[in-house]
Amino acid sequence: MSDDRKMDLSQHWDKAYRARNEDALTWFENMPEASLRLVRDHLPEGGALIDVGAGASRLVDHLLADGHAALTLLDLSAEALAITKARLGAKAGQVSFVTADVREWAPDRTYDLWHDRAVFHFLTEPADQKRYLETLDETLRPGGIAIIATFGLTGPERCSDLPVQRYSPETLAGRVEELMPGMMTLVQSEHQTHRTPKGNTQSFQISVFRKKETRP
Repeated sequence: MSDDRKMDLSQHWDKAYRARNEDALTWFENMPEASLRLVRDHLPEGGALIDVGAGASRLVDHLLADGHAALTLLDLSAEALAITKARLGAKAGQVSFVTADVREWAPDRTYDLWHDRAVFHFLTEPADQKRYLETLDETLRPGGIAIIATFGLTGPERCSDLPVQRYSPETLAGRVEELMPGMMTLVQSEHQTHRTPKGNTQSFQISVFRKKETRP
């Protein structure tokens, strides 16, 4: 990806977070119930989590309250991460913040759980999808869990003025297998109806994958 394109995307998301208060953004969740429940189900005690496209999500607040310490937040937008840092105050020192594009980021450690609420669906080109999955593969330990939430088949076709790719759990699993054969297995899925701050509803699918311990 060119530097100009990366800068354009970073600026796009920085502008989105500057334009409105956090709680007025369409993707805002005061209580990220589904993500928190699934992370609690699958993140082992003492395990390491990376939240990809974390934005200003409040998931990290709850995970810190649960006692988790190995937490990394990654996002293209420095503005979004700054909101989280300010909200957490002194607790921000317990969290690693990374401003980067997931397609270009190189992890310096492995994680037990990869969480993504609404990054993958912005990747509409197969080359970008494959690079995302290659980063996931480099980042997630064998046997680790990847939670990937996207707009569902009846969800919006665009978000924040950008096109998206909608999925069912089955079509998402198929795309993962097509691009990275034998990497992960779909172990759980659910559908979610997200209500925006203005009261509109958006269909999401949430898929839970387990990375295979061994590969063919």
